[in-house]
Amino acid sequence: MSVWNKRGNYNHEYHHKQSNYVVKEYSSSVAMEERYEHKKQARIQEVVRTKMDCKYVREEHMIRGPHFLVRLRSHTVYENTPVQLFCTVEGFPMPIVKWYKDGLTLDLSSGRYLVETKGGIHSLEITRCCTDDTAQYTAVACNLHGQTSTQASIIVKRFKEDEETCPYAWLPYTASMLPKIHYTKIHITFTEKFGPVFSAEGGSATLSATMTLNPNLANLQPEAQWYRDETRLADSKWVKIETGRGHTALTLPNLFKDDEGLYTLRMVTKGGTAEHSAFVSVADGPPPVPGAPGAPMDIKIHDANRDYVIVSWKPPNTTTEGPILGYFVDKCEVGTENWTQCNDHPIKICKYPVSGLFEGHSYYFRVRAVNSQGISKASRMCDPIAALDPTEFERLHAKKLGGKLDVVSYHDEVEADGKPPSAPSGIYASETDRTYVVLSWKAPKYSSKAPMWYFMEKSMADSNAWQRINTQVPIRSPRYAVFDLAEGKQYQFRVLSANIYGISEPSEPTGRIETQELKGVPSAPGQVISTRETDTSVLIQWAPPKEPNNLIGYYIDQCVKGSKDWTSANHKPHKNCKFVVSGLTKGETYVFRVQAINELGLSDESQESAPLTVKAALTAPSAPYDVALLNCDGKSMVLNWKKPLDCGGSKVKEYYVDKRRSGTDMWREVHIPAVTQRLYKAEGLTDGAVYQFQVFAANLAGLGAASQHSADFSCEAWTMPEPGPAYDLSFCEVRGSSLVVEWQKPVYSGSGPITGYRVEYAKKGTSDWVTANEKSVNHRFLKVTGLEEGSRYVVRVRGVNEAGVGMASMTSDPVTAKAVEGSQEVSCVVDEKSGDIVMSFESCQMNEGSQFAWKKDYKEITDFSKGVVIKTEGSSSKLIFKNATKEDFGTYSVSVTNIEGISSSYTISAEELAKMLALSYDIRHPVIPLKSELAYKILERGRMRFWLQAEEISSNVTYKFFANNKELSGADPNKMGHDVSTGVIEFTMDHFTEENEGTFTCQITDGGGKGQSSLVLIGDAFKAALAEAEYQRREYIRVKEGPHFSEFLTLQVGDDCSVNLVCKVANLKKESQFHWYREDTEIIPDVKPDLGSGLCKLPIKLFSLKTAGVYKATISDDRGKDMSQIDISGKVFDDAINKISQLAGASAAEVVIHCTATGIQLQCHLKYYTSEMNITWVNGETKLSHSDKHVIGGTPAMATMEVIEPEGRDKGKYSIVIANPETSHKRTLDLSGDVFEKAFAEFQRLKAEAYAEKNRGKVVGGLPDVVTIMEKKTLSLTCTVCGDPKPQVSWLKNGTEVEPDDQYVVSLDQGKFASLTIKGVSMESSGRYTMIVQNKYGGESVDIVVSVYRHGEKIPEAKPTLTPKTIIPPKLPIEIPQSKSQPAPSPAPAAPSPAPPKPALGKGAKSPTPTRRK
Repeated sequence: MSVWNKRGNYNHEYHHKQSNYVVKEYSSSVAMEERYEHKKQARIQEVVRTKMDCKYVREEHMIRGPHFLVRLRSHTVYENTPVQLFCTVEGFPMPIVKWYKDGLTLDLSSGRYLVETKGGIHSLEITRCCTDDTAQYTAVACNLHGQTSTQASIIVKRFKEDEETCPYAWLPYTASMLPKIHYTKIHITFTEKFGPVFSAEGGSATLSATMTLNPNLANLQPEAQWYRDETRLADSKWVKIETGRGHTALTLPNLFKDDEGLYTLRMVTKGGTAEHSAFVSVADGPPPVPGAPGAPMDIKIHDANRDYVIVSWKPPNTTTEGPILGYFVDKCEVGTENWTQCNDHPIKICKYPVSGLFEGHSYYFRVRAVNSQGISKASRMCDPIAALDPTEFERLHAKKLGGKLDVVSYHDEVEADGKPPSAPSGIYASETDRTYVVLSWKAPKYSSKAPMWYFMEKSMADSNAWQRINTQVPIRSPRYAVFDLAEGKQYQFRVLSANIYGISEPSEPTGRIETQELKGVPSAPGQVISTRETDTSVLIQWAPPKEPNNLIGYYIDQCVKGSKDWTSANHKPHKNCKFVVSGLTKGETYVFRVQAINELGLSDESQESAPLTVKAALTAPSAPYDVALLNCDGKSMVLNWKKPLDCGGSKVKEYYVDKRRSGTDMWREVHIPAVTQRLYKAEGLTDGAVYQFQVFAANLAGLGAASQHSADFSCEAWTMPEPGPAYDLSFCEVRGSSLVVEWQKPVYSGSGPITGYRVEYAKKGTSDWVTANEKSVNHRFLKVTGLEEGSRYVVRVRGVNEAGVGMASMTSDPVTAKAVEGSQEVSCVVDEKSGDIVMSFESCQMNEGSQFAWKKDYKEITDFSKGVVIKTEGSSSKLIFKNATKEDFGTYSVSVTNIEGISSSYTISAEELAKMLALSYDIRHPVIPLKSELAYKILERGRMRFWLQAEEISSNVTYKFFANNKELSGADPNKMGHDVSTGVIEFTMDHFTEENEGTFTCQITDGGGKGQSSLVLIGDAFKAALAEAEYQRREYIRVKEGPHFSEFLTLQVGDDCSVNLVCKVANLKKESQFHWYREDTEIIPDVKPDLGSGLCKLPIKLFSLKTAGVYKATISDDRGKDMSQIDISGKVFDDAINKISQLAGASAAEVVIHCTATGIQLQCHLKYYTSEMNITWVNGETKLSHSDKHVIGGTPAMATMEVIEPEGRDKGKYSIVIANPETSHKRTLDLSGDVFEKAFAEFQRLKAEAYAEKNRGKVVGGLPDVVTIMEKKTLSLTCTVCGDPKPQVSWLKNGTEVEPDDQYVVSLDQGKFASLTIKGVSMESSGRYTMIVQNKYGGESVDIVVSVYRHGEKIPEAKPTLTPKTIIPPKLPIEIPQSKSQPAPSPAPAAPSPAPPKPALGKGAKSPTPTRRK
């Protein structure tokens, strides 16, 4: 093996001999001897990894992203010398490493770079460096589970003659001492920061920040480091970090409560660190069942061994849920998705030993909480953990062979004699809990291939009764957890080693080991104190519990004062006794409480804190700035400065000014006490001296920082004729293309008075000043227009006098030409009620302490003596002119203090002001509008009520009534009054007489408004009113003395179309009698009037014109008689018919078909029908009227229309329209197609049956039902028959046809007189005789019962048959002759309907279908 020793370089090789051991060849030089021990340990670790890959095949399922064990180191070298960069990376699968130079992929094709990979060791070698190799080099390792990187810089220096000999050249290369590197100071400024995040489990969150770097060097970018609660985060399944130049972002793709905490971004450079923090709150997600607890969190694995692990977690908060009863622990083997529950019953503490694992297998674990309502969602699963022996490499050793060779092997791989192992030593308890103890010990020296294991024994303290614990499963590693111990008991333990050759002596026993005793949850935390932090957060501090009992952390709850609706401020236990609660509502008042947590659960709540209103804490103000010189007279200087940008939450009350001579360090205070204005005259200065000034601001919180010192000011008297600088430039009404600038008058006016001002503006960062006004203005404000929206501008102002344009003011702060989002403008209206001129402004933003400042022509309004009022409510303010005058025109502006950019203005011109003053006058001196003019109403007893109604009156209204210009008195018996709610004003005259003819007037006064209305009562109008008044006086007397009608007769139509006459009577007694009359004929109703209730009704059945007339009702007794009548005709009758039409139309059913022997009848059923109703039948668009072809009528329950002798042209859509003055109802039937054909066929059938019924054979009369005759007499049965054609007659006896002979004589004379004569009747002649009369249209049979008795016998009582006559149907089909001379069959007319007018006989009447008897 060759060795290269130049300038500390070396080389080595590795040779693998076999799988059980590795032989390493090394350099025996003095320089490398010190490296030997390090390399030996590295090889042992490599063998451990190799052995584990062979022995534990399940290890490959573990998720392992890339991780650098050894990171790159920076180097400084000389030109033409070699350099190597080394790094070591691990992961599964084995990561691939790529190399980059200054962010670009390294070009390996040039041959200048040599990249080598051996296992997880990667190297980059530059064999001959040059200055172009100075750069930042990055190694990026990646596999399926992620990527990571490491960086280092190589600085190549030029070789100098005096540096040719290096004093450290004899050291190895890695030990060379490089010159100290001086790092560039990089200033980092965050331009966009992430704020607090409030989310819930299952959501996602991204925290991002952008920054500016100064200087921004491509090869010296800062490193972005993210922390959660001071724990550094790296890329993983749960955290994604992206970093670029000037930007970094952290994404939490699937939030759990484990992700809650204070997140800090640190931008790290060699020269310093910039950081920003914000809190991320993760609330519980929706529970699987209502009321179930939140999920546990922060799953940790302790004491992982061959077959067990110990799982611990933190309990969830239970602000609103029920108490937790226990927990379930679940496990899942890596590579599968099968979760199994580890414990059968809920465990109450937050720690659980899971045993029964398979050696070499990897597992995930998770936990679920249980309460009385159900089981929570599962916690986030832990990282995979392998069930492996943690002492694997303690069993390795290295042995030197021949001075240059080293063998690495396991102790049990060395051959030795077959002996039992020696006893273990150093046994102790590494962890103690309530029910288990984790024991560790030192393994004995062992050099046999035979496997070795251990036995564990326990004993109660001082009992010396040892009991073996692991009788079934041998212990393979010198670490073991003993479970199922009693709480609070003392134990001793010892261990024995064993192999196939025997068991060693027991080790020395441990000392007394006492298991922990369950002490319960912590006591409640102490006093909770809340203090202001920001306008959305509060700092909470509390005293720790007196009994912590293995305290885990705290939960903080918050509640709006008075609501008792407690919510969690944190969802993950907080370890410290102070916490910043974020996300609160500004201005809201909260109370807080705290609970402590340990493994057993939550303590009682602490006492509630004192209520605290959320607002920013007071701090000292920031420094004033831009100290300016406004005037100098050689002995004093007038100074001005700008107020602090941050007042610290309190108004700046005073300023302190210091001075010093330029070039000196000693500052001296120039005034005592402090000044309250930002204009100060520093006196007692030395003429010609040069001074610098600095200013401090102070508020309630204290003294702020000093301003940057001013420029050098020379104390020389100003003598220039032009004005000095203006000062205190401010902006308002900033919009997208304009803004208004204001300023203060210069202190130094020059040689003459200031006549005007000029305003100049420029874009920030440029010197291209533009004059906003070519003509100077004489007021101290100007609206600058023509700006570019979104651009930033600076402004300065120059005073002008007769000598010229003066000094420019100090440049203003930059302002962006953009309106505040949501800003509104001032509106100006005349109040419709008061007549005041009102300017209104609504602010889109308000801060604590914000106030509205109104100005006229940009001068603060201070004179309120002329009726100017400022009224502010919430976020709106009004400027009200109570007594506006013509001089009040001008520009009125308003701004909101403590908020930048909220302002607006309104300009009132002289013309607009004149219009508003005129409108104001009309409003303040109105004519009271009236809803109704003066009218009258006659009341009972003949009193006259005069009244009118105004649109609106107040309680202070006054009024007067006049008759013929003479004021009327409201004293008794007259009355006068008003109703403010309705606006009614009335005057009631007790006695209206002929003397009152004339004009009545009412005059009203209400505030500034006046009104008047008159009523003329003369001639016929007066006579009618007087007659009605006298009638009412008589009626009053009548009603008071005898029975009378309290309500006169009215006609009422019910919902069922029933018609009733209704009236009410009063002042009755038992003898009072009530009668109904129609046309003076008394009506006796079915139901007598109910005089007890006073309500009397008379139903009018089948209401129509036939029931119209004059109806009268009377009530009488011995005291007198009263009458009421009503004429049911004209409008009364029409109104009733209209009402019936409305109700019947709404109830109308669909039109149906009913066929008759004369035609097709359409029927519409409804509640009531009468011919007086406005009902129209329509075919298509043609209105039908009553005729021989169309018979229109109906019954009280339906309306009908029959098409007589229908033909094909009668097809179409038929509609019935039931109309009334308000609405109409229409029902339609399509009588065509199959509908018509079926109806027509049915009509033909019925017509034929009717014709057959008319012309069939019939017995007209003459035959008895029963005949009783004495023996030997002659019986003659004779009757008349009819039919067309003439019928045939036959006779039957007891169902057998009678054959004519000497005894039975049958005859038919003239075709209509039929007879049967029985001569010499005998007893055998008794029986049932049947006469049959029949032609082709049918016929009928008649039964006669003949009873014969002997002489001297009692005449028998014969009973007729049940069916004396039977109809014989016609022969089908029925043929109707078509001869013109043959008249059409006409069925018998139906009963007359009250609906239609009287038709011709035989037309439109419904023929009944003949019944048949069989």
